[in-house]
Amino acid sequence: MLDYRTHTFLAVVRAGSFTRAAEELHVTQPAVSQHIRQLEAHYGCTLFSKTGRGVKPTRAGQLLYQALDAERNDEDRLRAEIDALQGEKDARPPLRLGCTRTIADYVAPRLLAQHLARHPSEHVLMRTGNTAELVALIDTGEIDFALVEGYFDREAFESALLSREPYLAVAAPGGRPASITDLLGNRLVLREPGSGTREILERHLAARDLAVDDFAGVIELASIPTIKACVAAGAGVSFMYRVAAEPELASGTLADATPPDFAIEHDFSLIWQRGSRYADRYRSLLREWIP
Repeated sequence: MLDYRTHTFLAVVRAGSFTRAAEELHVTQPAVSQHIRQLEAHYGCTLFSKTGRGVKPTRAGQLLYQALDAERNDEDRLRAEIDALQGEKDARPPLRLGCTRTIADYVAPRLLAQHLARHPSEHVLMRTGNTAELVALIDTGEIDFALVEGYFDREAFESALLSREPYLAVAAPGGRPASITDLLGNRLVLREPGSGTREILERHLAARDLAVDDFAGVIELASIPTIKACVAAGAGVSFMYRVAAEPELASGTLADATPPDFAIEHDFSLIWQRGSRYADRYRSLLREWIP
């Protein structure tokens, strides 16, 4: 069970200010300062450094935050499970997960159908968003874990591999280019900034001293089905995981236009807070889901 000083510490880290944390917790600022001094005395180190407008955690403070935030979220989950055992709620706590857009649309339906066949009484709550948004939801305890395609902080989150997915250039049927530079004369149709699908592309282009602006033009669309329809109609080229384009590749409405010098695979990973007591449960769940 976490005490009041822990909750104060977590509030200060999130607010970036002793004053704002005091307002959030409905206590005085001197009380907040006292709680932090007590924690610093206990751990024998400075937990915050001053910034222009507030405070930020030191390296020790960030390490403590990761540990205590995971413990707080585990505590909330444990309390919900205990309440369910005591009959205070109608069912066990829901399976709360997040998925990035490609996984939500093209992978999660199969996984959840199989999961519910094994666990028919399970209550599932799924949120979608880009990797940064899902990481924030885990951090605040709104979801317990997430399936992501983007990059994440491996110091703050543990992970396990779901699958390794081919990442393709797709275009209307036609010839395959010999090099990534051969595609630059096309308009690029892609997801909005922040999406995992776009981040993968930007990183691999940068490794070749290229950027999305090097294409003949850029169209940003938030919907993968809309992107595929535009590309099939000849609006340009796009990049996405094979799993998202498989129906169109099979029907011939889209073609694999991946140049030999741009062959990429990327991980779909399950992530959760490092130090969570539920880590073994998440790993066990993933073993059920792996094809």
